[in-house]
Amino acid sequence: QVQLVESGGGLVQPGESLRLSCTMSESIFSFTNMGWYRQAPGKQRELVARIFKIGSPYYPDSMKGRFTVIRDNAKNTIYLQMNSLKPEDTAVYYCSAVGTSGNYWGQGTQVTVSS
Repeated sequence: QVQLVESGGGLVQPGESLRLSCTMSESIFSFTNMGWYRQAPGKQRELVARIFKIGSPYYPDSMKGRFTVIRDNAKNTIYLQMNSLKPEDTAVYYCSAVGTSGNYWGQGTQVTVSS
């Protein structure tokens, strides 16, 4: 059973930065693409960033500029670097991975941006 374990969430003030981590229980090369999603209270889950086995990462237009997805192949880990955080970034952030055996999700990590 593939497991994705997220960490790094917490409470930050507006304008601050945060880095989330997602470590996978098997080789990162097992997956065709991986990504970060978020879900705010009362809203649908939305894509924040996606990274592929090859090629450049993809960011929806609304996420470009403040979010960066990074992969560390040696650690089977992807990161989400979030800068200049705003209160509207408050959400549960989920890691996802898509492989030939299925789609997988982490348990989610809460990010709260508040003064």
